[in-house]
Amino acid sequence: MLSGLVGDWWRPLWTHDDVTVIHVDLACDTVNEQRAWVRLDATERQRADRFRNGAARRRFLLCRSALRSILCRSFPCQNRQLVLGAAEHGKPFATVDGTCAALGFNVSHSGRHGLIALVPEGRVGVDVEERVAVRNLDVLVGAVLGPNERSEVTARSGARKLHLFLDLWTMKEALSKAHGKGLSMDVSAFEISSSMRHGSRRGAFSFPDRPDVVWRLHNIGTEQFAAAVAHTRGAGDGD
Repeated sequence: MLSGLVGDWWRPLWTHDDVTVIHVDLACDTVNEQRAWVRLDATERQRADRFRNGAARRRFLLCRSALRSILCRSFPCQNRQLVLGAAEHGKPFATVDGTCAALGFNVSHSGRHGLIALVPEGRVGVDVEERVAVRNLDVLVGAVLGPNERSEVTARSGARKLHLFLDLWTMKEALSKAHGKGLSMDVSAFEISSSMRHGSRRGAFSFPDRPDVVWRLHNIGTEQFAAAVAHTRGAGDGD
C-alpha cells in the first residue's frame, strides 16, 4: 500500500498497525502548484482563489491535491468521481459517485509541513506544528493545558519549554479532531497521560464523557515539527 502513496511532493512518514501518515512538502514550488491546480475541482479552485495570502493558498493547493491523489489510489476511483466535504466542526469526509467512502482520513499543515492520516475504518485525527517560536506562548499555555501540564511546561525554559508545549498541543488537537469536535472542544478540560508527557511515544486515552471509547495516541514529531495522530482502537489491540 505504501508504494502507492508516493507522489510528486508527498511521501509516507509513519505507519503503525492499520494507520498511515503521509508527509506533504509545502515548500514553494511553482511547478508543483501548477500540477496541484489541475487536480482540483471547480469548487476547490474557487476556494483557492479566495486566499489572499500566497503561502496559505499554496498550502491548500498542495495538501488538497495530494489528498485527492492518495484517496483515489486508496479507494480506488477516478479523480472526477471524488468529492471532498466537511461535516459539522470541520471533520472531512469523501464521497465517490455520491456514496460516502468508509476510509477515515484527516489533514493538518504548518509552515512547510503537511500531514495526511489514513485509517481503513474508524476515526482518525492528526495535527502538526512547525517547531518555531510561538507568539503569546504563556497565554496559550494557560488556555489549552490542564493543571499538571501547565506546571510541567512552566517549569521549563527556552527551547525545552516550547518543545514540550508543542508536543502536548499537537496530541490534544489530534484527539479533538479524531473525536470530531475539532476547534470547538475545550482541550484544557483533559490531560495527556503522564507517561507521554515524560517521553513515551504512544499511549491510550479516553475522553471523560466517553470512557468506553479507547483511542490510540502517538507522538510522531521530529526535530523539525511536533506532530501526533489519534485513532480509534480495534478489538484486541493493545499498547
